[in-house]
Amino acid sequence: MTWLVPLGALLCMLCVGSGTPDSEGFPPRMPHNCPYKCVCAADLLSCTGLGLQDVPAALPAATADLDLSHNALQRLRPGWLAPLLQLRTLHLGHNELDALGRGVFANASGLRLLDLSSNALRSLGRHDLDGLGALEKLLLFNNRLVHLDEHAFHGLRALNHLYLGCNELASFSFDHLHGLSATHLLTLDLSSNRLGHISVPELAALPAFLKNGLYLHNNPLSCDCRLYQLLQHWHQRGLRAVRDFAREYTCLAFKVPASRVRFFQHSRIFENCSWASALGLERPEEHLHALVGRSLRLYCNTSVPAMRIAWVSPQQELLRAPGSRDGSIAVLADGSLAIGNVQEQHAGLFVCLATGPLLHHNQTHEYNVSVHFPRPEPEAFNTSFTTLLGCAVGLVLVLLYLFAPPCRCCHHACCCRRWPRTPSPLHELSAQSSVLSTTPPDAPSRKASVHKHVVFLEPGRRDLNGRVQLAVAEDFDLCNPRGLQLKASSESASSIGSEGFMTT
Repeated sequence: MTWLVPLGALLCMLCVGSGTPDSEGFPPRMPHNCPYKCVCAADLLSCTGLGLQDVPAALPAATADLDLSHNALQRLRPGWLAPLLQLRTLHLGHNELDALGRGVFANASGLRLLDLSSNALRSLGRHDLDGLGALEKLLLFNNRLVHLDEHAFHGLRALNHLYLGCNELASFSFDHLHGLSATHLLTLDLSSNRLGHISVPELAALPAFLKNGLYLHNNPLSCDCRLYQLLQHWHQRGLRAVRDFAREYTCLAFKVPASRVRFFQHSRIFENCSWASALGLERPEEHLHALVGRSLRLYCNTSVPAMRIAWVSPQQELLRAPGSRDGSIAVLADGSLAIGNVQEQHAGLFVCLATGPLLHHNQTHEYNVSVHFPRPEPEAFNTSFTTLLGCAVGLVLVLLYLFAPPCRCCHHACCCRRWPRTPSPLHELSAQSSVLSTTPPDAPSRKASVHKHVVFLEPGRRDLNGRVQLAVAEDFDLCNPRGLQLKASSESASSIGSEGFMTT
């Protein structure tokens, strides 16, 4: 048994000397079926910048994100995506593709994003994009597109964002959007093309959320009055696509390329435009005011009952039953939208989308919701208590003023003297003179008379300068005029003995 010890030591030395497959001197183990020079990491396959003229023949079946950009691909074989059942993202930008062809995306039913930007595509046929029923974002900018088939996007039922900028399109149908569904489309980029004439009624009929994501800048548009008024209205409403690129919106003043002027900076060209022609282009949105913390209910008003109703929130979220992702907005069974606790995030434009067999076309209804904080209500107890206390104090002062006899001090003691009940003419004259005098009377006999009056506002009587006059009634005390500045009315200003005195 002693020979086993040297044998074990020898085996250990052989293992240490030979190393492991992952040690230095051995190439790392490559993932199964990963193309040469490509990078494979879990469900990611990147073959970018390798100068490939053809798609690698063997692609890992677990690939969910495939990047073939920045190569020299010129053609795509029909059915080449059949092994990639998990594919969700496909990058084909910066290649040399000049055409697609039928069946190229036949096996890409789960694809969500397709990047075909910066290629040499000149047209899109009716069946070039077949099989992309789940596609949400399509990038076609920076190509050479001149023609789009009338139904080029017919099968893209879930498409939200379409980028067609930097192409050579001279026309685009906003009536049917070349087969697109306006219910889901949120972004349509047509900037930097050759669009010269655009149907203004078709633009005005688009849903509000699509107008907010419709980019038309840097096109040779004609300086049409109705188009200018429509874009001006969008700019005033703060629609993002017009507001962010206001300087890039130009038009041809004289149908000459050199006569480009900016829509929103050269308004003199449109001075003779009649704003009456723009009336009725857009259906006015309905403005609603809601208070923070209160509830709000929005109804989708359509001409006939709709089969399917969805909403678009101010955050561009498509709302279906049961409601929003955060749970603050609910879509009820009748299609109405309910917000139980209104917050600032709910301010903005809500758009209802209604479809159905009885509707002649898809109908929309817009609500512009403004959210305000409720005004703090005054404390009822404090207000009523203050009012009651003021009335009580005022009543006590009036009673004291009316019934407490005046006192004068004699020999360091107060001796009260009652006024005579029947005034004499001499007393009346002395009282009136004391009213108009700035110095107090010296003799006790010149004390004010017994007439007592109460000042009240006489409704309906105003002098020339619009100030309300104070009329003197029969119970006001004329004995102490220092607190009031009385003035005789204009009709009897020269009569000192006039009975009606007015204050200003």
